[in-house]
Amino acid sequence: MKHITHNDADLTAFGKIVDGKAIAATIRQSLKSRVKKLKEQNVIPGLAVILVGDNPASAVYVRNKLRSCAELGIASSKFLFPTDASPPDILRLIEDLNANPEVHGILVQLPLPPHFNVTDILETISASKDVDGFHLYNVGGLVVGNTVFPPCTPYGVVKLLEHERVPIEGKNVVVVGASNIVGKPMALMLMQKDATVCICHAKTRDLAQFTILADILVVAAGYPKLILAPMVKTGAVVIDVGINRLPTGQLVGDVDFEEVRKKAALITPVPGGVGPMTVTMLLENTISAAERKTAKADSISI
Repeated sequence: MKHITHNDADLTAFGKIVDGKAIAATIRQSLKSRVKKLKEQNVIPGLAVILVGDNPASAVYVRNKLRSCAELGIASSKFLFPTDASPPDILRLIEDLNANPEVHGILVQLPLPPHFNVTDILETISASKDVDGFHLYNVGGLVVGNTVFPPCTPYGVVKLLEHERVPIEGKNVVVVGASNIVGKPMALMLMQKDATVCICHAKTRDLAQFTILADILVVAAGYPKLILAPMVKTGAVVIDVGINRLPTGQLVGDVDFEEVRKKAALITPVPGGVGPMTVTMLLENTISAAERKTAKADSISI
């Protein structure tokens, strides 16, 4: 039996619900002090958000991000375009924002309308302002452990695990979902912390034979109640990244929450788990971008 130190979570109990809102609030308090320090140097962190089309969910996400910026003292600007906007117009705007010294972070809200090449759009954003962590440079940097900005959702999951003092080194981690936004970067980030990682996806046969081995199970597949209690190891840590709206209007994750929590040591709820952390990591990346630029300017002026 592993001895549990003061640095480790007590994983002998069951059903602890991880309060992502509370953890995010704690992190944001520390971010406020960093913003204050930047303002003392006459630097205001700036985030530019580009929204194309009238996707209701995207509009809500953008509104939440801008409100969070205001709460921390981050300057934000929103650029709205109709669904039939011309891709070259968006690319020109991004180039202008890349050159704007008052803009430290650029975010293009996804998904984009079908006539856009998402890769072209994301690759146009300067890697030093790619606070979403989607630029090829930042994604590739995850492989060797020196990315400029980690993708916000996986970054938030790591922060959750750290806050709950969940040991990662040497643990079996199963990531369900192999997207470029969550699954793949999540696996890479946990590998950097010496976890043994398995990635499952839509074509994985007999998913349960993998998930049952997980000490830490991260689910980001986009299917409600994909993970049932018999698929989860007793005492596992379960991180539910999924968010699905049922016909009733209820928001649920990818995990059968009520049943799985009876077996899991820790579990994140939906909503209120990973979601608040994602936005908080966006703020963290934006502030880091401003700090990095300020430090670089100071070193040049010396």
